[in-house]
Amino acid sequence: MDPSEVTEVLNRPISRELLARDLTRLAYVAEDGTPRVVPIGFAWNGSELVMCTPKNAPKLAALRRHPAVALTIDTEVHPPLILLIRGQAELDLVEGIPEEFLQSSGSYRMTPEQRVEWETEVRSLYDGMVRIVVTPTWAKLIDFETTLPSAVEELVRQREARERS
Repeated sequence: MDPSEVTEVLNRPISRELLARDLTRLAYVAEDGTPRVVPIGFAWNGSELVMCTPKNAPKLAALRRHPAVALTIDTEVHPPLILLIRGQAELDLVEGIPEEFLQSSGSYRMTPEQRVEWETEVRSLYDGMVRIVVTPTWAKLIDFETTLPSAVEELVRQREARERS
């Protein structure tokens, strides 16, 4: 997919809405060669999705070996809004708590007191983290009004061809 096409998809209003959410599903190939999908918080900085994880997370060895990843950001309503993204994971070891980690928990329902308690706990637990940075190389938005999954698009075309015959 051409980078300008990726940008066009990601700049659509619904895509921007989805990129403002806090949770994505990260798919990758585990070290044993089997697929994995994990929910993970993320922050969108306008060009990259940034996820943060503990330095000892098993997914890091897998991502070093197989950096190709897929992400899904979606809603829980009907019809669902779905943003599919593919890219390569780049790993960045940082000391302390990355700002993106704190941002990615920004819309969880916490009182101000709970937020302070959570952040205190996080800062006492982690001496550093790994930022998983993904620059999208492919993207598709599915809103079930203007865009559909490719298999459904094909079925619609087939139905229209049958109706014309």
